[in-house]
Amino acid sequence: MNRSEIRNVAIIAHVDHGKTTLVDQLLRQSGQYRASELQGDCILDSNPLERERGITILSKNCAIEYIDREGNSYHINIIDTPGHADFGGEVERVLKMADGVLLLVDAVDGTMPQTRYVLGKALSNGLTPIIVVNKMDRPEARPEGVISEVFDLMIDLGAGDEALEFPIVYASGKDGWATMDAQNLPKPGEGDIHPLFEAIIKHVPVPNLDAKAPLAMLITSLDYSDYVGRIGIGRVFAGELKSGQTVLTIDRFGTQTRQKVAQIFRFERLGRVEVDHIDVGDICAVVGLEKIDIGDTLTDPENPQTLPAVKVDEPTLHMTFRINNGPFAGQEGKYVTSRHLRDRLAKELQSNVALQVKDGEGNDEFDVAGRGLLHLGILLENMRREGYELTIGKPDVIYKQINGEKNEPIERLTVDVPSESIGSVMQLMGDRRGEMVKMDTRAGRTYLEFTVPARGLIGLRNRMLNATQGEAIMHHTFEKYGPLRGSIPGRQNGVMIAMETGTVTNYALENLADRGVMFVLPGEKVYEGQVVGEHCKDNDIPINVVKAKRLTNMRMATKEATVTLKAARRMSLEVALEYIADDELVELTPGSVRLRKRALKENDRKRDTRKLATSEA
Repeated sequence: MNRSEIRNVAIIAHVDHGKTTLVDQLLRQSGQYRASELQGDCILDSNPLERERGITILSKNCAIEYIDREGNSYHINIIDTPGHADFGGEVERVLKMADGVLLLVDAVDGTMPQTRYVLGKALSNGLTPIIVVNKMDRPEARPEGVISEVFDLMIDLGAGDEALEFPIVYASGKDGWATMDAQNLPKPGEGDIHPLFEAIIKHVPVPNLDAKAPLAMLITSLDYSDYVGRIGIGRVFAGELKSGQTVLTIDRFGTQTRQKVAQIFRFERLGRVEVDHIDVGDICAVVGLEKIDIGDTLTDPENPQTLPAVKVDEPTLHMTFRINNGPFAGQEGKYVTSRHLRDRLAKELQSNVALQVKDGEGNDEFDVAGRGLLHLGILLENMRREGYELTIGKPDVIYKQINGEKNEPIERLTVDVPSESIGSVMQLMGDRRGEMVKMDTRAGRTYLEFTVPARGLIGLRNRMLNATQGEAIMHHTFEKYGPLRGSIPGRQNGVMIAMETGTVTNYALENLADRGVMFVLPGEKVYEGQVVGEHCKDNDIPINVVKAKRLTNMRMATKEATVTLKAARRMSLEVALEYIADDELVELTPGSVRLRKRALKENDRKRDTRKLATSEA
């Protein structure tokens, strides 16, 4: 294939602006698939967690053979990227494979925090942007205002004159059409996505690389097969890669290893096909290299050259992973030892470039740092489903010393709320040291933009939903490191702690109903030291939730009365991590998410409290 026929394009956007839905339409209207081959929505979101949560977590590659109206054939490599800020590491590394980007912007929401982040990364990599104003089918669409916001953002990010002359495509991923003319939008049931294909062919640059130079390929992603082992995915930046070729692998530390390429696979449609060579500028998967990692360079052993490694922003949040040492340890999981945890985290580091792992205080503890609570929460959820048992400490932000001053990560937060809830939002953000930088009202809703310490976001989502009757929509992304902004209030209520190990009874919960909100249901097993509810006051109290009703031969007037218990509060993993205090842990097993105290015995907790008070004095 001629290099001029190749186009490498990444699709970037803020979360929920329609990237994966638009890719669905590109696949469906490419003419390469039967209707039965493309079932359902969000075709590229194949990971079970992606399906359940409706978000993209991992970047995906696919390729389309597109034939234009003149009969010319083009090989378009498409890279679908995540939209959540917590998965920014995925975006950063895969942009190395692209020559241009489709920047999707919602026709109503306009530019959002993650729009700024992904566009900044694309411009810093010298990629040509095509602006796609998506969701033009919405009645409240405001394309002119959105384009103005994009232009202002480009200037703010220091874009050059060439980037500011960006082409604009108006589209509806839901209805499957695109157009260059905002004044003549297709009517329902009319139009197609082909103007977007034409924009890609016209405006995404042809790879300007030297095909006659010695081989140089950068590995940006990894895959794994039980049959062939590790698979390196990347782009050829110089020369030509051939099957059976001996290459020199140079890792990010400069270590060199001679290896032989067993097979080469080119991306085609939703899969890969084996080929004997890959031309310069194309993207491929390499099989047969035992020692290969993200950021490695594959080069000619006789004329070696090292490509710049993938640079990823540092983590901003960390927490402690440790083995489960509770009374119920080992009852549900297969992997319960510190060796199992170490091996699993080491495996994750091979592909999760935004993750950092260090040894903790004890032999069974690991300090794990990531981009945010969702980033680490997805890792924990995957480990739970794989059969791991572990306990996790309270999340905390990572501080830095800059010019002799302690600095903390500052996030840019956007809150979309009904206009009548502005007062509640302002008060809540004021308590968390947030500073408002922008406010805009559209169609009865108000968009508020703040800069807020990252530690102020921990536990904020539930409070924000409560303050706005569940109507708030929040998005945030890392902004910068800045000076400490002062104290932030923590959890207001104490907790109720189980005094004994046993099975929760209706009788016990009925008598404790006025003490607060329970986290457990009748029939569940609990152990001493487990957090079983939230106290209505600010102090912790031990309670007996396994107390059984005494049996007597006395008849009571209320014997047949029906007892209605309050609904228990059930917490997801991320909510539980936001909820716990410094002296508490989240116990995670394949079947349960429990909250517990670090010290399970009441006397041990009292002793620790006295020690803490003495040390602070």
